[in-house]
Amino acid sequence: MFSTYILISREKQKTYTGHTDNLKRRLIEHNSGRSTFSKRHVPWIVLYEELFETKKESIKKERYFKSAAGRRWIKKNLFNNK
Repeated sequence: MFSTYILISREKQKTYTGHTDNLKRRLIEHNSGRSTFSKRHVPWIVLYEELFETKKESIKKERYFKSAAGRRWIKKNLFNNK
């Protein structure tokens, strides 16, 4: 299984979107400063996760979330903005 995930920084209210085959491991990597962008905004918590059968599907969803339409979906559905 693969997942597309959205993290939120507790301190800075920044979000990070990615995909992985092991979210627990990936969250540890983000919070330990192994990722260039995410190390500036630790600690991270999982805001959203969606599971997929294939890596290709997971990447497709990640790209959607990084698009303008996907960012609007995130604001509307995860932050309850209207």
